[in-house]
Amino acid sequence: MTNETILELSHVYKTFRDFWGRPTVEAVKDVSFQVQAGEVFGLLGPNGSGKSTTIRMLLGLLKADQGTLQIFGQPPETAKARRAIGYLPEITYLHPFLTPRETLRYYGRLSGLTQDILESRIEDLLKLTGLTHVGNRHVGTFSKGMTRRVGLAQALINAPKLLILDEPTSGLDPVGTREVKDLILALRERGISVLMSSHLLGDVQECSDRILILDRGVTRAQGKVQDLKGTLESFFLHSIAAETSSSPLEAAGGLTWLG
Repeated sequence: MTNETILELSHVYKTFRDFWGRPTVEAVKDVSFQVQAGEVFGLLGPNGSGKSTTIRMLLGLLKADQGTLQIFGQPPETAKARRAIGYLPEITYLHPFLTPRETLRYYGRLSGLTQDILESRIEDLLKLTGLTHVGNRHVGTFSKGMTRRVGLAQALINAPKLLILDEPTSGLDPVGTREVKDLILALRERGISVLMSSHLLGDVQECSDRILILDRGVTRAQGKVQDLKGTLESFFLHSIAAETSSSPLEAAGGLTWLG
């Protein structure tokens, strides 16, 4: 990991409004953080904390109300910034009748890769994700974990310098979760920067170099994993309390952890 900043948010706000322009949800409130080259940066928080909204702004799909966002010194909506990014959404949408090789070939052509580079990269990515032996099977026959690995390969087809993962282990069993986390760590070893969001403490804590904890759009803590041990334990305890509450009101109250 170097000191080169590849992604930066500074005092970002985002409020959703209804048809008449009245504010309905303050999704992100004064969030600032940086991602350095070669690190895994984790966005940790319960559902509804503003993680996905932050990611959508970084992808240029939403525009911030206030603040600045830059990827490699460029606004997220610019072509230069988008070419440097790979993205895996929370739910992997892949054509079930295509094989992994066909899927990667399709996205590679959309990325403008030449035939020689594309075919070589497809084989490298199938090997990296452990899918070489099923490269010619239809994706629709895969388990969730295997489908997720195809999604990760697709996100890497353009050789991005920054990989953005939204809840990368969502819906996976323990084996699939372990496979995805191992892939994230392997990508860090290759020097690829990763921004991952999750509401699962174990995923973020195990994979990330630094963490930002969000609650209702507000930053509650930020720093290296080893420096946030007590804060992370508080998050875990309050999350468990929220999940085991006997009523929806108690569950909602349980999400005010670290407040």
